Amino acid sequence: MFANTFAAELATRIGSSVEVATDSNLVEGILSTVTAELVLVIDINTGYGNTKIYLSLDSINFIRFPQTA
Repeated sequence: MFANTFAAELATRIGSSVEVATDSNLVEGILSTVTAELVLVIDINTGYGNTKIYLSLDSINFIRFPQTA
């Protein structure tokens, strides 16, 4: 039940800068797409162009929305 609420809240923030933490990674980028099972973050800081990173909603420990100045 919480997963549906979590996905719905994330969907309202598409286009925002995010930091997504899993057990083994910290991903920074732009929140691009949210489905019931996956989150797509576009990592724009790699230096090799934009990298698409798909994360399972179940693997996310937390998401932070950093303030931009």
